[in-house]
Amino acid sequence: MKKEIPNISESEWEVMNVLWKKAPQTANDVISSLQEHTDWKPKTVRTLLDRLVHKKAIGVNKDQRVYTFFPLYSQDECQRAEAQSFIKRIYGGALKSMLVQFIQEDSLSEEDIRELRSILNEKPKKGNPKV
Repeated sequence: MKKEIPNISESEWEVMNVLWKKAPQTANDVISSLQEHTDWKPKTVRTLLDRLVHKKAIGVNKDQRVYTFFPLYSQDECQRAEAQSFIKRIYGGALKSMLVQFIQEDSLSEEDIRELRSILNEKPKKGNPKV
């Protein structure tokens, strides 16, 4: 059975990024990390932590005197889910349409093109798995 990854808002991503770098962390640790590059008040960060716990994106260890928070999903799992959601919403689920648009709009270096070709050449075709 596939786990359903919760939908994470842009602000919640900031909190998740802190926890992916190092976990578990206390609310005060997360607040300190976020205050280095945001102007968020401690109450805002605590609200975001509560939301993420409620969404089951992060867990909380209540066994200690000071609660600690930790991610329940890896950064890669959340990035994949977000990418799939984006492709579905914006491109009707058509990955090819998105790739074509990005390739046509972006100026790719020769190295980028070589890397993309290499990735595509290594990708097994559907219905024809690599042995």
